[in-house]
Amino acid sequence: MLNLQRRYHRFAQHLTLQELSGSLGDLGTLLPIMISLAVSHQIDLTSTLWFTGIWNIASGLFFEVPVCVQPMKAIAAVVLSSKMSLQENMSAGLGTAAVIFFLGATRTIHIVSNYTPVAVIRGLQLGTGIQLIKKAFDLVSNLQWTITSVNWSDNYPWVLLSTVFVFACYRTKIPSALILFLIGLLFALVRMFGTKDTMLPHPVAGGYYPSIIVHPTPEEFRSGFLSAGLGQIPLTCLNSVVALSLLIDDLFPEKHSNTASISMSVGLMNLIACWFGAMPVCHGAGGLAGQYRFGARSGVSVIFLGLCKLLLGIIFGSSLVGLLGLFPKSLLGVMLFVSGVELAHSASSINDNVQDEVLKRENWTIMLVSMGALVAFSNDGIGFLTGLVVAILLSLERLGIRTWWSHFCQAFRQLPSKWRNHHLSETTALISHNPVIEETPNIASNVKSLSSSPAT
Repeated sequence: MLNLQRRYHRFAQHLTLQELSGSLGDLGTLLPIMISLAVSHQIDLTSTLWFTGIWNIASGLFFEVPVCVQPMKAIAAVVLSSKMSLQENMSAGLGTAAVIFFLGATRTIHIVSNYTPVAVIRGLQLGTGIQLIKKAFDLVSNLQWTITSVNWSDNYPWVLLSTVFVFACYRTKIPSALILFLIGLLFALVRMFGTKDTMLPHPVAGGYYPSIIVHPTPEEFRSGFLSAGLGQIPLTCLNSVVALSLLIDDLFPEKHSNTASISMSVGLMNLIACWFGAMPVCHGAGGLAGQYRFGARSGVSVIFLGLCKLLLGIIFGSSLVGLLGLFPKSLLGVMLFVSGVELAHSASSINDNVQDEVLKRENWTIMLVSMGALVAFSNDGIGFLTGLVVAILLSLERLGIRTWWSHFCQAFRQLPSKWRNHHLSETTALISHNPVIEETPNIASNVKSLSSSPAT
């Protein structure tokens, strides 16, 4: 009872305009990916709104800080670029969730976070960002410069104006993604209700609930998990779990969340929701940083956002797909383009804290090989495995077989201590002399300057 009263007083204390503004900080990533997947019928919109809303509320109550619920970008990029089915998308989410939950439940998440080469992770992020940029180009490739009565809301001049607007607001606190979304929604409403050029179904208010159960075949599961899910695992381990835990400690020292609990949270969200066709989601340090930047200082912001999603899902549900289908591709393409740029930009920190010039070149090579394999095959798993093999070969060449084997044995002997430890410790990576731990704390230490960092 006392705990409930404490939570209520905390909720009332933080129910401010600043918190409500902060809840919009991660929409620049959520909206374009969710709309793209919904319009192409690769997710069920009702289930997505329901479950992302529920997970937002649960995350706010459990973590008591603005922990976001955002799309698994690597999965979304491959699903969109490869035109995968809903079943393959859900298979990727379920497979990834099962691995992430297992890593958290057994605490082996600490081992993965310590022994995955940073250069491979950055290569996957760069490749995923490039895929989102390619998808943005595909969306606008058939538009025209000439403005007519038919394409007044969707043309290249709108692409140009939207791009100028976004980057003019790039280093400000203006929620450019939300503004573009509202403009696009207004255009879609005008086209749907103000003209007769569309026969798409109108949104219908009613009681909607998750009504489909996904039954992927073994072939769909194999294709979805290996092509889209495998490469998401290291990204989720680093960005959604390790970096998030460190960022919470830095911004909210009194609200520590260990990597095991965050990992299990990510796993549970998808192990439940993906069976109903909901978009694969995760937490993330970038989402927390964005919401913090726009004013979020407690779980109230994500609880409010979750309530909004849940109400939309209950009242309109999948009937919104027709309206979203009229959302201007010019605006959606710009939003998706900026999301890709933001994700790819994270690769710029690949050599933070690295002084050795040989290591710097090696990291760049591994990153570019991982990126190239991912983009060439539209397959995260191939990108991850290719980068890992190249990392091993280059470290063998640099260290020599005897020294490499010595490092390997030393790392193997340290496995039990890594498995028991809930906090990162300084170590030497298994196959690369550039461990994840050398870079990850830098994420948290730099978030103090959020007021001057870019966001969309």
